[in-house]
Amino acid sequence: MKILRVFPHKTKASPDDADVRFGYPGMFDKADKIHISATFRWDLKLAESLSKAWSVIAPVEIGGPALDDKGGDFVPGLYIKNGYTFTSRGCPNKCFFCDAWKREGDIRELPIMAGNNVLDNNLLACSDSHVQAVFDMLKTQKSVEFTGGLEAERLRDWHVEQLAIIKPKQMFFAYDAPNDYEPLVRAGKMLSAVELLNSHRGRCFVLIGFRGDTPDKAYGRLRNTMKAGFMPMAMFYRPDNYAPITKEWHDLQWLYSRPAAMRKEYLELNKILRN
Repeated sequence: MKILRVFPHKTKASPDDADVRFGYPGMFDKADKIHISATFRWDLKLAESLSKAWSVIAPVEIGGPALDDKGGDFVPGLYIKNGYTFTSRGCPNKCFFCDAWKREGDIRELPIMAGNNVLDNNLLACSDSHVQAVFDMLKTQKSVEFTGGLEAERLRDWHVEQLAIIKPKQMFFAYDAPNDYEPLVRAGKMLSAVELLNSHRGRCFVLIGFRGDTPDKAYGRLRNTMKAGFMPMAMFYRPDNYAPITKEWHDLQWLYSRPAAMRKEYLELNKILRN
C-alpha cells in the first residue's frame, strides 16, 4: 500500500523521502491513502483544504499534534526528518501555556531511537535509567542538540558530567515563569563550570506576551536570561484566539529570537558579570 504523507508547510524538520508532499497534489501524484499531518492549530484550516484537494487521489486521514494526537512510539523519519528523535511523550508539569501535558498526559518513556536532536518535552523528568540510556545513545552521535528543552530545576551534577562528555552543539532551557529564573541561574553556573555555556550553545526559551506582561517587563526577563549565561529565544504566547501581535511585540520577539542580533548585548552583559 502506498501512503503519501502530506504537510501544510515545509520546515527544516520535515521528512524528505519520496512519499512526502507539501501543499496541494500534483498532476502525477498517486496513492492508496493520504495522511495529512498538522503540527500547529493555525494550520488546521489549510489542512482541511488540503484534505478536500487530496481526497480526489485517495482516502484522507488528518492527524498530528494540532488535533491533540496523544502520540505513540516514535518512528524515525515518518513525520519528522531522520536525525530528530523523541524518547518520551508528555510532561509532569502543568504549565498554563503548554499543551504537551494536556495532549500527551504525564511523562511516558518510549523505546529509544537513534538521533542527534532530542525533541522530548521534558527529558529530565524521565527516570535516571532512561536519561542515562539517552545520553549513552547520544555519545554515538555527532552535533547533538536538545531543542525540545531541558528543565533547569531538574538538572543534576551527573547530568552535567554526561553533557560534558557529549558536548552538545545546542541546549535549550526555559524561562517561562518567575520561579524559573533562580534554577536557570544555577544551571548556568553548573554548565559554565565544565565550559558548556557560551552564546551559541546555551539557549533559553523565554515566554513573552502573556496576560499582564508588557514589552518592558519582557525585555527585562530577556536581559536577565543573558545575564544567566543563556542566549534567549523569545516565544510569544498564543492563546486559542490567536489575536494579532502588535508591532511592538513583534519587533521585540523578532530581535530576541536571532542570536546574531543579540550577540553584542550578550557579550557585554557577560563581560560586566565577569568583572
